[in-house]
Amino acid sequence: MPDKFFSILVADGSFPWVYVLVAVAVTAVIVGPLCFALAILIRKRGYEAKVGSAEQRSAEIVEEATRNAQKIASSAKKEALLEAKEENLRAKNDLDREIKERRAEVQRYEKRVTQKEENLDRKLESLEKKEARMTQKEQDLDHKLQEADEVCRKQIEELERISGFTSDKAKEYLLESVKDDVKHETAVMIRELESEAKETADKKAKELIVNAIQKCAADHVAEATISVVQLPNDEMKGRIIGREGRNIRTIETLTGIDLIIDDTPEAVILSGFDPIRREVARIALERLVVDGRIHPARIEEMVEKAQKEVETIIRDEGEAAVLKTGVHGLHPEMVRLLGKMKFRTSYGQNALKHSIEVSLLSGLLAGEMGADVRLAKRAGLLHDIGKSVDHEMEGTHVQIGVDICKKYKESPVVINAVASHHGDCEATSLIACIVQAADTISAARPGARRETLDTYTNRLNQLEDIANSFKGVEKSFAIQAGREVRVMVIPEQVNDDDMVLIARDLSKKIESELEYPGQIKISMIRESRVTDYAK
Repeated sequence: MPDKFFSILVADGSFPWVYVLVAVAVTAVIVGPLCFALAILIRKRGYEAKVGSAEQRSAEIVEEATRNAQKIASSAKKEALLEAKEENLRAKNDLDREIKERRAEVQRYEKRVTQKEENLDRKLESLEKKEARMTQKEQDLDHKLQEADEVCRKQIEELERISGFTSDKAKEYLLESVKDDVKHETAVMIRELESEAKETADKKAKELIVNAIQKCAADHVAEATISVVQLPNDEMKGRIIGREGRNIRTIETLTGIDLIIDDTPEAVILSGFDPIRREVARIALERLVVDGRIHPARIEEMVEKAQKEVETIIRDEGEAAVLKTGVHGLHPEMVRLLGKMKFRTSYGQNALKHSIEVSLLSGLLAGEMGADVRLAKRAGLLHDIGKSVDHEMEGTHVQIGVDICKKYKESPVVINAVASHHGDCEATSLIACIVQAADTISAARPGARRETLDTYTNRLNQLEDIANSFKGVEKSFAIQAGREVRVMVIPEQVNDDDMVLIARDLSKKIESELEYPGQIKISMIRESRVTDYAK
């Protein structure tokens, strides 16, 4: 409309140009906002179209994500089901395998029980045979005694008839005549019974012991109650003593060990009853000598480090002993007590090495006899556990060991083995008897233990004195380091039958009056000598 009006005005030439410009301006004012509003409307619609497209796209994305999530959930559910099925299958296979193992173990146990029952049956049969032989011999002896009584009665009657002796005089005469025969028969019977018993028992015992010893080898180190620390020179002795003796006093106070500094060249002797403290003092002093700085503060530092090192050694030695013997499941404190036994000796024999040897021997003997090998090893390893603290507590090492085993919940068989290994109480199981035998073997073998010279000499003298105290003994000699005594008898006073009885009585007296390791062999010697001269 404005454009049309403007064209009419120009065509007619009725209006001046100024009106034309005004009309154009008015048109621009009117049309401009309309165009702006139209542009805004178009742009808004474009935005709305884009927003609608974006919302639609987002809805599609959400729908697609939902479908993907459902697919993933379905896939995860399938995988979980598969895993559950696989886990169930594995558990079933494990269960089947465990059942098979249990069945195999039960079959092994049943086999062992059957073997033990067969062994017991054989032993019972052997005992029954021995009992039958003993019964037969008793019957033979009774028969012989009856025959002797009958002969005596007939002799009495005959003597009374012929000589007119009184009954008492005839009895005295007959007793004198029969005395030698009865003594001879008694000695022969004792010899036969002992030979028969030893023929089977000694042979089997030696076989078991030899087999066990051949399989066991242990190193032994002779240890004393003193330790020697080597010095680089004698000047170091003065530094160890310190000004006015303060260094040596500090060492002795902190360790509880006496330092002996004498004329021994380039050496210091550590003397003390407690082997652990002595080891701490030795390590600390050796480090001080190497370090060269010797004063109270440094001594205290080195002693503390040495104590930690010794404690570590104790733990390591206990664990090594448990590992070597194959004994598992011990309380950590018991392992530590075993480690302390490394520094404990008995008659020069290291207590820890002795316990390890007894454990191995017990296991081997138990294996030979069909007993529980693991339980025998455990009892053998712990039989002397009380020696680790017997210098710190009151009581014998046996009683202390029993208390320790009870404290840490050991089995009754192990406790009884510890309590009875020295015969303090009665052994109630085969394991306890095996530990007694293994303990005796380990302690009594040559070189295992040493005695002081005075003790050794006194024991030999006592052995000879006991042998010389018997009537008819001319002289005796203790030989083989006291393991054998040879007795020379007077042949005019002692016959061959008397020697058997004297040897038996001598062995009983030695057992009751002497304390000795192992066993003592008694050899009786009777010499008959005839002298003549050819002229």
